[in-house]
Amino acid sequence: MHTGHRLLPLLVFACLGFFAAPVAAADPGGAATLEENPGAVLDFIWILICGFMVMFMQAGFSMVETGFTRAKNAANIMMKNLMDFSVGALSYWAVGFAIMYGTMEGLNWLFGWSGFFLTGDAYDVTTIQSWFFQMVFAATAATIVSGSVSERCKFSTYVVASAAITAVIYPIYGHWLWGGGWLADLGALDFAGSGVVHALGGWLALAAAFLLGPRIGKYAKDGTPRAIPGHSVTLGILGVFVLWFGWYGFNCGSTLAADTLRISVIAANTTLAAAASLVTAMLITWAWHGKPDVSMSGNAAIAGLVAITAGCAWVSPPVSVLIGIVAGALVILGVWFLDWKLHIDDPVGAISVHGINGAWGLLALGLFADGTYGGVTGLLYGNMGFFVVQAISVAVNFVWAFGTGLLLFGLLKMVVGIRVSAAEELQGLDIGEHGMSAYPNFVPTEPATEVER
Repeated sequence: MHTGHRLLPLLVFACLGFFAAPVAAADPGGAATLEENPGAVLDFIWILICGFMVMFMQAGFSMVETGFTRAKNAANIMMKNLMDFSVGALSYWAVGFAIMYGTMEGLNWLFGWSGFFLTGDAYDVTTIQSWFFQMVFAATAATIVSGSVSERCKFSTYVVASAAITAVIYPIYGHWLWGGGWLADLGALDFAGSGVVHALGGWLALAAAFLLGPRIGKYAKDGTPRAIPGHSVTLGILGVFVLWFGWYGFNCGSTLAADTLRISVIAANTTLAAAASLVTAMLITWAWHGKPDVSMSGNAAIAGLVAITAGCAWVSPPVSVLIGIVAGALVILGVWFLDWKLHIDDPVGAISVHGINGAWGLLALGLFADGTYGGVTGLLYGNMGFFVVQAISVAVNFVWAFGTGLLLFGLLKMVVGIRVSAAEELQGLDIGEHGMSAYPNFVPTEPATEVER
């Protein structure tokens, strides 16, 4: 018998032994938790329902990314989003949650190291409730990268990158801020993830798009960018509405308690920032181009949601409108700067929406927190120290995410490659990567012949 054939049964029994190991758990049935706190049931329902809403944001990201790109890549983008959530859930279950929320004697300021695979004391209803809510956030961070690498990234390479983001890159930074790490000790705050989720995903997207290079035909020989329209504005804007709805779970659920009445303010702030950002972008594009830009307005709504996420619990409704107005301007300026000055091709605007506005959200919290919730005050209320800490948090977020993004995608580029062939890109990734077309009756599958690179 070959060595491989002898090892296979051993591996099978080892796996069975792991999954069927004797249970040493805290409270996997929930009876002890309920006896200690009869009111816990309401919090459990609240947090899990909000988690379900955040999970549904994956549908929104799928629609936005697919609608704002070409039809010949639609199945590929849908597959990436399916994979992001599934691989992300498994990676965060196996490794990520333990790094982000575990404890590590002597090194807890840097990362956690307990609760892997939700076994032992982590096999507990309260811990697993927390894992579920945090897992949907982790998968969101990975999904942000998907849009920026659309239409030219190898699917196999992207699977590895998605696993690395949810297992290591996101959890380590998340531990620093939400898991009791050094940024939390410094006093940095981020209520629902402008920095932890969105800016981190946006700067990872920047690194990936930079190393991938632009799509074929995106720039003329003199560097002038060419528009490459998406195939379905309808699908893209429907995705915006799905994301907007899911964002209430994102922000309101981050109270982590159903009896926190501040959720009404959080919901209002979330709505007003998104609306103000959308209207601002609509008016700017109307004045600039003579027509209100539908796609940019939709992206601006998401940008407003990103920007308010850090401070949604700590600022007032009028301030939320101001934060949204700035976000609407920033997303347009960001897209223009990346396209015309840096020549970084981001097909869906993910870097401007999530990276730039995630950073703005952290700074806005440092500026405008008014002390009416939890005593958190910003620069305009005399707390210079908190604003400085938030600025440090912005810098750390960029250095960590962009740096690890360059390392991750740089290694993948050297080892296995990150970009499909020119022929496959011209034909569309649906055929080359998946052997099918999302629209077999409407999209030609023959490769193009003359496209200026």
